[in-house]
Amino acid sequence: MTKSEDMQSAPNLNAAAPPFDYNPSAWSQRIPLAVLAGVAFVISAYMALYQWRLIAEVWDPIFGQGTHQVLDSDVSEQMRSWLRIPDAALGAVAYLGDAIYALVGTTRRWQYRPWMVLLFGLDVIPLGIVSAILVVIQGTVIGAWCFLCLVTALISLILVYWAYDEVWATLKYLWRVWQKTKDWRTLWRVFWGGAAREADEVALMQKGAA
Repeated sequence: MTKSEDMQSAPNLNAAAPPFDYNPSAWSQRIPLAVLAGVAFVISAYMALYQWRLIAEVWDPIFGQGTHQVLDSDVSEQMRSWLRIPDAALGAVAYLGDAIYALVGTTRRWQYRPWMVLLFGLDVIPLGIVSAILVVIQGTVIGAWCFLCLVTALISLILVYWAYDEVWATLKYLWRVWQKTKDWRTLWRVFWGGAAREADEVALMQKGAA
């Protein structure tokens, strides 16, 4: 095989992922997501240090003592008794996972590593839902607001918005593989990144055929 033929047969790592006309696994999508998740990790780790009493104060430019009230609330202490670590520390671990998952894999991982994308989605999407619930609890149960908590909650929702298309494209791809093969063994192999001619044919289908 000549060099030109080899280049022509190589997969296009920037190929669009149906049903979208763009590549949701592109670095232009994943790097900003990783940066935002890194910011949320730092903020959550900072609040966890306060909950562990490794620092005496926590910064809040808007709500004053509101952050202290939220982080020291009965709700927070109850969660700590369940989880054995402060809720902010758990959030820090989740955001760190978001950042790592966002950076792992090629720009065509929606096809070559479906398990990785879905694991990424399982980290990002539930975290966004939990963050939204905790914001509601702040206002309705605790009766105080935490500025840094609101910042991380906003970041969580942005992460969900940025991540959903890659997760959806991956689920759509797996569904189309199943529709084409009706074979659980093939689907299972493709899910873990194994090769299959039918899967390659599905991935090459254009948006209009999705």
